[in-house]
Amino acid sequence: MANPVVVEQSRAIPVAVSDAFAKTLPMPLPSLFNHWYGPIPPIKAVHDQTGDWSAVGQTRTIALVGGGGMRETLTRVDAPDAFGYTLTDVRGAMSPLIDHIEGLWQFRPQGTGTLVTWQWTLHPKSALTAPALPVFARIWKGYAAKALGTLSDYLLR
Repeated sequence: MANPVVVEQSRAIPVAVSDAFAKTLPMPLPSLFNHWYGPIPPIKAVHDQTGDWSAVGQTRTIALVGGGGMRETLTRVDAPDAFGYTLTDVRGAMSPLIDHIEGLWQFRPQGTGTLVTWQWTLHPKSALTAPALPVFARIWKGYAAKALGTLSDYLLR
């Protein structure tokens, strides 16, 4: 199997680390990921989530505009420093390229606020599709920058 590709994007936001973590983890995904960025669609809805999104092992189904989607499992919750998840059962435009994704959000003090870093580890579907992942990763960085801008606006309200 081909090696995964790691991509990340960060943004400094002038809020306390604990507030950034506490408000980001449960934020409704359709509010945060509400835009197209190239071939990456917005999130239309989240299904099958029970209770607050807060405990390792919880799962939910993410529906994307255009019919794609994926299954998300919360794999790490280390308040207020980080939370992680795995995306599996990828359907839609990303499915030919990606087998699964490991996601990580990190929150670190920076100046008078928080440096929020969002990271994806992209695991290719096959050795044949692996060469396309760096291209997708560059597109994802733009998508992530836009999402972090949306997050910043949300946290500063």
